Amino acid sequence: MDLLFLLLALAAGVCAPTQAGINSQLRHVAGDPVLAALISFAVGTISLFAYVVLLRVPWPELKPMTQLPWWMWTGGCLGAFLVVVSIVVAPRMGAATMLGVMVAGQMIASLIFDNYGLIGFPEHPTTVWRFVGVVLLVVGVIMIKKF
Repeated sequence: MDLLFLLLALAAGVCAPTQAGINSQLRHVAGDPVLAALISFAVGTISLFAYVVLLRVPWPELKPMTQLPWWMWTGGCLGAFLVVVSIVVAPRMGAATMLGVMVAGQMIASLIFDNYGLIGFPEHPTTVWRFVGVVLLVVGVIMIKKF
């Protein structure tokens, strides 16, 4: 099962630069990065809706959904920000540098989330080796950008 999750994460990683490239090209047709992101999200929403309908995924009850903490509603906004930024930044930085910087940001945030057990993650203390791993990622980004 761990191999399956590893392969799924790898496939999702392949999707990131692919999506950035596709959406950057869509921007040329749409004329605006936010409009390109909206089109991308609309297609994604239709795809997810089709999945839910075809697999008959049960809808949640309304009452618990209305009682969620405010921050649980921000995921879509974060996704929209990520997509718009990738549309704007990808053509200027290139896929490798852009994703390297994004991964470095993800790793820094992940260390903080894990260390303090934030937003539902189990506590996983930041060790020297985990910190060194993030530093090496940042060094890797610098090398990708420089060379």
